Amino acid sequence: QVQLVESGGGLVQAGGSLRLSCVASGSIFTINVMGWYRQASGKQRELVAAITSGSSTNYADSVKGRFTISRDNAKNTVYLQMNSLKPEDTAVYYCNADLVSGGSLYYEENNYWGQGTQVTVSS
Repeated sequence: QVQLVESGGGLVQAGGSLRLSCVASGSIFTINVMGWYRQASGKQRELVAAITSGSSTNYADSVKGRFTISRDNAKNTVYLQMNSLKPEDTAVYYCNADLVSGGSLYYEENNYWGQGTQVTVSS
């Protein structure tokens, strides 16, 4: 069974920094894309940043220049370094992974979500 577990959320003042981590565990063969999404209260979930297995990245316009996504393939871990945080960055941040898992007789590709971690930026 595959699990994504996030950590690193919390309360920070505007202008501060936080680093989120997400570890994928289970019978994983390969992880294609890992990403971070966020959902603010009363709003739809939106993509924040994503990174491929080859380290190509994609960012939402609202976080470009402030957030950096990275991954450690050996540890099945993705990070989100968030600098110059703003109150509008307040949201629940979710880890997402598109990966291939399975056993000795089969494999399958699925998309997985973490449970989410709260990030609150005070003004």
